[in-house]
Amino acid sequence: MDNMNATAVPIEYSRSVMEELRGTVQEVSYQVGNYIDFSRQFVTDRNINRSEAGRETVAGESIMKKCNVYLPAAYNPNDHSVRYNVMYLLHGVGGDQYEWLSSNVTVDGRFVICNLLDHLIAKGEIDPLIVVFPNGRSAHDWIDTSFNAEGTHMLGFYYFDYELRYDLIPFIESNYLTSADITATSHEAIIYNRMHRAIAGLSMGGMQALNLILGGYRHDSIRFTHTKSPWDNGLDKTVLAPGMIDLFAYVGAFSNAPTSSDGKTLGDSLASSVHKLHLLYLTCGDADGIAVDSYTKSVGELKSQSGQQLNQFYQILIKDGVHDFHVWNHGVYNFSRLLFRN
Repeated sequence: MDNMNATAVPIEYSRSVMEELRGTVQEVSYQVGNYIDFSRQFVTDRNINRSEAGRETVAGESIMKKCNVYLPAAYNPNDHSVRYNVMYLLHGVGGDQYEWLSSNVTVDGRFVICNLLDHLIAKGEIDPLIVVFPNGRSAHDWIDTSFNAEGTHMLGFYYFDYELRYDLIPFIESNYLTSADITATSHEAIIYNRMHRAIAGLSMGGMQALNLILGGYRHDSIRFTHTKSPWDNGLDKTVLAPGMIDLFAYVGAFSNAPTSSDGKTLGDSLASSVHKLHLLYLTCGDADGIAVDSYTKSVGELKSQSGQQLNQFYQILIKDGVHDFHVWNHGVYNFSRLLFRN
């Protein structure tokens, strides 16, 4: 664990900045060729076999999904001389592409998360960046926000990595002025690109950041696994995800959900990775009755098992913190100030 002066979000950062310093948010649609269908099969337009996916893989028609994109005030789509780093922020089990925005209240008529980003950029604490707010359900019924362990939309959370790799990142990097270019696949390009992408999530999104990016377990309903759920939530683990350390050098998990894999599993996956994770930032409230146990489980042994493949590792336990945006905004504030320093 590395030491860090993790500070509270300044009160004024929840308020809006001057108009000319305000970023903008746009909702955009993109095509997805990798998702869970109504039969719980994995539809893919790639050569992904059944043993890796942990279920039948089939060809199928693409679906259309939506995400939100924050663009900094200085962003000019016609100025190709300037390129931007990208941070992906994932939502919770009952949220969607708007949870970080509308569920995080508004101040001065603007989303608090946007005010926070505006302040960080305006004060020079971080470089101007693009922030993507996806819907993390890679499923035909991705708009369903209910908690239903047997639902295909719930299973879709555990297959978001394929959509991220093959659909969303290519869309973002072909339509916005990003520093990274996923179409460049040389060894040197991969090394460069991953240093310009970051990903973090709250609750279920925190689980995704750990299990899908570092390489933890996928989960499915016990009705289909024919096993018992260790959390009494109707879910149990299935197969290990391959991980996405080749795409991301910075990972954050805020109040990671109960189905997050343990530190030994995550550390073992990291140790086997070709690439080193530059930054891993985990935070949770010590009074969080939903996630504090899974946070503790995930940090345990992670550092020791990862060998030389984990550089900076931060564990921030917030006194009296619960499962809410006080903790999650604190996570974004401190996580974002550590990004892209190399």
